[in-house]
Amino acid sequence: MDQQIIDGLNCITYGLYIVTSSFEEKDSAMIVNTVFQVSAEPAKVAISVNKECLTHEIIQKSHVFAAMPLEQKTDLTFIGRFGFRSGRNFNKFEGIKITRGILGAPLIQEHTLSFLEVKVEKEVDVGTHTLFVGTVQDAKCMTSGQEPLTYEYYHKVIKGKAPKGATHL
Repeated sequence: MDQQIIDGLNCITYGLYIVTSSFEEKDSAMIVNTVFQVSAEPAKVAISVNKECLTHEIIQKSHVFAAMPLEQKTDLTFIGRFGFRSGRNFNKFEGIKITRGILGAPLIQEHTLSFLEVKVEKEVDVGTHTLFVGTVQDAKCMTSGQEPLTYEYYHKVIKGKAPKGATHL
């Protein structure tokens, strides 16, 4: 990809989120930077997920996901657990405090500000990624007074890198 395009895309503001899903007792989770509201009534959101990720496969099978914005003080080790390792050969949930949402998705109880539980209604193929669009079935703020972790803060302060397959690469 042309460096000017990469530079331009890096100026778009994003948050960092954990997205989870579950199907037939198989839980999956990953870090994404693309979660956005697409409708107010009914409340609908969309996420962009790399097709090579296990979480993509689990969302396609279950038609359910949960999205949780990370708090700014989340450390790189925690981010790396969900963002730099594959659930195909690593249990991302081992030692992590979770609860189950009403749709069955794991809800991470550490370093997350809130959760949105979503029933997927539409998939849009956008090349390397799929947009999953759905209606919010449940949501809750889990902490107050914390700042959300932005992609800019992740790069400039935490000094994190974009993993292979990230949305803008």
